[in-house]
Amino acid sequence: MDAALEEELYDLLTLCIQQPDSADSAKRKARAVEIGQELAADGGADAMESMFFSIEQRIQGEIGADARPYRAWWNGIAGEWKY
Repeated sequence: MDAALEEELYDLLTLCIQQPDSADSAKRKARAVEIGQELAADGGADAMESMFFSIEQRIQGEIGADARPYRAWWNGIAGEWKY
């Protein structure tokens, strides 16, 4: 399940980065938050950190963009997650 969630989150963030003013941006953010909630329920902030780090590296390497600003979308999901 984590691999499927990682791919989905990667796709969502990539689209948000490449099309920041898209009409679907709110839906993409909502789904990204749901993914964060699923990760937190399964493995807490450690699972969230692990997945986001992996995605940050992929996005940086593949499209040369910074995904770190999107970490804030997960604020409030786990107490230890504060970006």
